[in-house]
This record gives sequence, C-alpha cells and structure tokens, in this order.
Amino acid sequence: MMKYALLAGAMLISAPAMAQDKPATPQTPPAAQPATQTDPAQPAPQAAAPAQSTTSPTAATDPAAPAQAAQAAPATKAQQIAQVVDTEFATYDKDKDGVLSATEFDTWMVALKTAADPTTKADAPATKTWLAQAFAQADTDKNKKVSKTELNGFLVAGNS
Repeated sequence: MMKYALLAGAMLISAPAMAQDKPATPQTPPAAQPATQTDPAQPAPQAAAPAQSTTSPTAATDPAAPAQAAQAAPATKAQQIAQVVDTEFATYDKDKDGVLSATEFDTWMVALKTAADPTTKADAPATKTWLAQAFAQADTDKNKKVSKTELNGFLVAGNS
C-alpha cells in the first residue's frame, strides 16, 4: 500500500517536470542556413536537403545524429524523481541545513500523499504510522535526517 502511495505521490510531483519536456525539434545543419552576405562573387545558397532520419545508414556518419538522439530520449523515472527532488527540496528544508528533519520530511510526504489521496488527514493515526515507517526507510544512515540522496533512493525504490 505504501509503495503505491509513494508511486502515486512521486508521479504527481513529477507531472510538472514531465509537462515541461518539449518534443525534439529537428535542427537544420549550418549549411542549410541562408547566407547573410550579399557578395556577388559568392555562389548562391543551395536549397536545404530534407532532414535524414536517425535510422538511415548515413545517420551513423552524421556527427550531430547522436546528440540529437540524446536530446530526444525521454528522462527515466529516476531522473524525473531526482529533478523534482532537486527542485522541491529547498521548499521543504525550512531550516536550510541541507537535510530534512522528521518534521520536514513528514510535511513533504503528507503533501505527496494528499496529492495522491485527497482524503488523507495528516493527524490521523494511520498517517502518523505510515510517516514513521517511511522516515525509517528513507533514513538509511540512521542519523535522524534525510539527505537529498537518501530521499532520491527512497522515492525511486517506491516507484520500482
């Protein structure tokens, strides 16, 4: 049950990050750009060749093809979670010490759980038990604080 709640929560907080992804736009090679000089001795620019797909045999010889393919590749769930944690961590780290106390962690987890299940009550005994178990799982070094790395690992594990 907790795994599904964390999965739903992580997906809800990653939705804004996924919504920001733009589809890859084909880039025109520099040779296809119109010339800005009007020198009559310079040959007239040629029409741009149609863009080649990355599956064509010549794509392997095009040095820009791997870069374009890497830009078009979607981020993994772990990367999306890491991006959300990086973006949101400072919001919940109220004392700005770089780690989350149990209270700060609980605030974040209640926000995630409420986003997944609007009927969640932060002061309900079941929620408090769930928060204690979640904090114990996330705090892998048992120092009573959760770092970004620990939080990333905890949320990624909850999504697998």
